[in-house]
Amino acid sequence: MKTNRLAIIAVCLVMTMLVALTGCGSSSSSNSGSANASQETGNPNDRASNGQQTTSDEKVEISFMGHGDPNEKKIFTALIQSFEKKYPNVKVNYTSVPPAEYHQKLTTLVASGKAPDIFYLSGPAFYKYAEAGTILNIQSYLDNTELFDPNNVWKQGLDRYRYDGKTLGTGDLYGLPKDVGPWAMAYNKDLFDEAGAEYPSAEPGGWTWDDYLKAAQAVTKDTNGDGKVDIFGGAGFPLEAAVWGNGGDYIDYATGTIKVDSPEFAEAMQFIADLNLKHHVSPSADDEKAMNSYSRFVAGKIGMFPLGPWDQPAFWDLPFNWDIAPWPASPNTGKTSTWLGSMGFALSSKSKHPQEAFNLAAFLSLDPEGQKQNMDLGQAVPNLIDMATNDYLNNGKAPEHKQVFLDIIEYGRPTVEYGSKDTQWLDTFNQEASKVWTGKQTAAEFVKEIAPKLQELYDKGNK
Repeated sequence: MKTNRLAIIAVCLVMTMLVALTGCGSSSSSNSGSANASQETGNPNDRASNGQQTTSDEKVEISFMGHGDPNEKKIFTALIQSFEKKYPNVKVNYTSVPPAEYHQKLTTLVASGKAPDIFYLSGPAFYKYAEAGTILNIQSYLDNTELFDPNNVWKQGLDRYRYDGKTLGTGDLYGLPKDVGPWAMAYNKDLFDEAGAEYPSAEPGGWTWDDYLKAAQAVTKDTNGDGKVDIFGGAGFPLEAAVWGNGGDYIDYATGTIKVDSPEFAEAMQFIADLNLKHHVSPSADDEKAMNSYSRFVAGKIGMFPLGPWDQPAFWDLPFNWDIAPWPASPNTGKTSTWLGSMGFALSSKSKHPQEAFNLAAFLSLDPEGQKQNMDLGQAVPNLIDMATNDYLNNGKAPEHKQVFLDIIEYGRPTVEYGSKDTQWLDTFNQEASKVWTGKQTAAEFVKEIAPKLQELYDKGNK
């Protein structure tokens, strides 16, 4: 059944993605009739045609800009080559920008009228660009194709790119998910074995903060007797996971009310701070300066550390055994939580070749061939549910408990900034939180002091 279903989807994709958007005569791309018409009327979203469809073999070039480490660039270069074989009339000019430079680069290109035809977008930038009409409403493209079965794509992924003119999460689609990014906890099985510690539970809620601390204390070691920790039990415990699991929150977006000054939030924040300040099982700020926690983990010097699916290719080469688990539950609520990231593919509303750009976005996001290649290369959990629950779970590669990723897709929450157009309030919180991480203030003191400031910044930038 699974094979037949994927074959049907693939056939549908080939048939539908070769059609143009209108039957308006000659074309400079597969849909120049509708594109030219939309430019004349000043409504770029009208380019998603609802008329008779035609095809064209004319050679066109489109630009695609993303970001990531060298491994991601390598993966997407391979995916684009596959796309160009499938659509031989399309040449893709792919640019990969260092993540730290991406936002500024995109902002400059958009402001100068030179936005790429397709580009990565998420969170606050997606909100701003959808509101401003910078990106294309692609709903009519999808309405006029049998490209995919919406029930076979993670709803959590698609809904991140909906916009109804006022709020995110509902309405038409303005993008397609590059991925869904479940933020799980990786652990070094070899270090656990050496310490005689029990592996974390793979079930949501099966492990608590108390279990985490106990295992971290067992794994933490001064291996050379110089009085300094050489192997830490854990690092990078997400504050969001602790806060949400403990019943707290950063903000209520429905009312625009900052919520950090609650006992639940303060307790969760203090727990994470104390992992270093009190228990000495996680690196301090000075330790991070000497060697960051990612480098420590891959060097076998940290027992537990965050991991997203995009980390898989690099982790496959690690010289030790590892697996993943959910983040521990709050002992007060018994609930596990974490964030579910996502990056999307958005199309410029000024693209001269929106159909070809859509074809590329669809190939990278939804096409079974593209999704399988992406999965095999280790870039992401497939966006197609049947592929994720069958091929991905049974591909024989680490991690063993890949179901943890799928579980997080179901219960994980969007990152905190999702829902903000201006994130100065959150940036300020993260910058000033060092007062707690270094022990200058207790979490309770800090959240009470900063809450009014965050409220003022949020109101100024978002209301």
